[in-house]
Amino acid sequence: MGSWALLWPPLLLTGLLGRPPGAVAQAQAQYCSVNKSFFEVEENTNVTEPLVDIHVPEGQEVILGSLSTPFAFRIQGNQLFLNVTPDYEENSLLEAQLLCQSGSTLVTQLRVFVSVLDVNDNAPEFPFTTKEIRVEEDTKVNSTIIPETELQAEDKDKDDILFYTLQEVTAGASDYFSLVGVNHPALRLDRTLDFYERPNMAFWLLVRDTAEENVEPSHTATATLVLNVVPADLRPPWFLPCAFSDGHVCIQAQYHGAVPTGHTLPSPLVLRPGPIYAEDGDRGIHQAIIYSIFSGNVNSTFVIHPDSGNLTMARSVPSATTFLLLVKGQQADLARYSVTQVTVEAVAAAGSPPRFPQSLYRGTVALGAGAGVVVKDAAAPSQPLRIQARDPEFSDLNSAITYRITNHSHFRMEGEVVLTTTTLTQAGAFYAEVEANNTVTSGTATTVIEIQVSEQEPPSTAQTPKPGTSQLMPPGVGTSTSHQPAIPGGGTAQTPEPGTALPMTPSRNTPSSGGGPSEDKRFSVVDMAALGGVLSALLLLALLGLTVLVHKHYGSRLKCCSGKAPEPQPPGYDNQAVLPDHEANWAPTPSPTHDPKPAEAPPTPAEPAPPGPAPPGPAPPGSAPEAPAAARAGGSPAA
Repeated sequence: MGSWALLWPPLLLTGLLGRPPGAVAQAQAQYCSVNKSFFEVEENTNVTEPLVDIHVPEGQEVILGSLSTPFAFRIQGNQLFLNVTPDYEENSLLEAQLLCQSGSTLVTQLRVFVSVLDVNDNAPEFPFTTKEIRVEEDTKVNSTIIPETELQAEDKDKDDILFYTLQEVTAGASDYFSLVGVNHPALRLDRTLDFYERPNMAFWLLVRDTAEENVEPSHTATATLVLNVVPADLRPPWFLPCAFSDGHVCIQAQYHGAVPTGHTLPSPLVLRPGPIYAEDGDRGIHQAIIYSIFSGNVNSTFVIHPDSGNLTMARSVPSATTFLLLVKGQQADLARYSVTQVTVEAVAAAGSPPRFPQSLYRGTVALGAGAGVVVKDAAAPSQPLRIQARDPEFSDLNSAITYRITNHSHFRMEGEVVLTTTTLTQAGAFYAEVEANNTVTSGTATTVIEIQVSEQEPPSTAQTPKPGTSQLMPPGVGTSTSHQPAIPGGGTAQTPEPGTALPMTPSRNTPSSGGGPSEDKRFSVVDMAALGGVLSALLLLALLGLTVLVHKHYGSRLKCCSGKAPEPQPPGYDNQAVLPDHEANWAPTPSPTHDPKPAEAPPTPAEPAPPGPAPPGPAPPGSAPEAPAAARAGGSPAA
């Protein structure tokens, strides 16, 4: 029983194979063979050693078959070599077909496989370098601005997971946009857009093929995103000037004016705070505005120009009344409109000769400014210079008063605003005379403008409004509050002719006296005190003597003149520039007056007249040029 058990395996193997074990080994020796047919190699690895030894029986030879990966292998002797540096992205599995032949007869066919392992050796790439898109201003928050498929980067390393980061280039841009996720680069809107605050924003979109930055190997790529905000039609037209409660709401201007009864004024009405003017609240769209009178135009008394907004009279008003006109400003595309009120008071008076509250107005404009540039107020450089004359019979501005510049071709009046007519190429001070004319009574008045043409625009003293806003200009008389000071000593300044340019005179510094070393002290404090006391006593005696002499020689004249009434000044004298120092008023006044001076009695023949004041000498060389005086009573300009 035991001997059968020992013989059972060889007999079973012989039955299965049909040959005894020795015959099997002898049969294997007649065929080609390899001891391993599957290998793993990392990509980018240069394998110089043979992959495997091939057992080739005597009388046979081995070659690479046509099914082998082209150029990937070679056979040297009876060894198989890898002929290339493997690249996972090109081919992840290499195959070698081994054919053993005896002469022309194929004896054995073998296959050897090489699996190429992926290595992180490629950087991700974006399909663009810069992507610029337009975003509507009224896009809803949480909307997807750019889908993920348009921002995804590509990585040839198949198993890599990409991580995205959004970095702002424009300060504060990250408050408005973000990515949906670190692995999902869709761009999302997080905050309501405002075209005037941020018309465009830029980002860097970064991608990395590892979760952590310090891991090696690690690769990154960067692209640029530019988002341009397209203004949406969100705001109606705004009547200017307007004040803002915030950056989106305009507290609109309302306009006021006055006309005389019984007369039809040929020119557009002069209104306060300025002419009727509206602009599109969405300045990025800037639709044209069409004007019309919505209601309140009794008997069709007024006509408004649809494009300019100028308000004119179609017929006269027979009696005193007040018109409350509702003026409509509508966008040319008819999408939005606004309404404001224009109050026109018809006054039962023809009007008096106009009067300017200031004898001198000061303006400024930049050197090189072209035609049509508004002259700014020197006291408030952010506001235009306005020349407004008053009519004593009108509580508000008299719209019958028109303005023109009489003696200068470089400037012209448009309503109450001064504009340039040509390019200003010369720096200096220009003087121009403005005439106000009451078209009903033909009464006129004149004033002078000093326009300083400077190299650069003067810095604004008011807060600069952000785009899309304007500041409310205070109504009232004359925004220019500067006046020409009186010359010390009563001297008369040299008066330039109106219409001439006066270059700026540099101030001169008076050299200080005594530049040498100080001398040694010669006297003590006690000596100086004694000297001061003696001088004080002498001064007191001199004053007493002078008082006695004055009383003896001029006492009778002083008694004579002490009760005499002062002489009245001629009416209409309002030149504040020539007031004496103690009377100078630096604030604008509607009707400045002069304190009358007492009349002087003529000297008696028996006694010599007291010495009068010295005649006025020429202005000091370092003093600034004076402006020409305004027209005196009678209408003739001082120039």
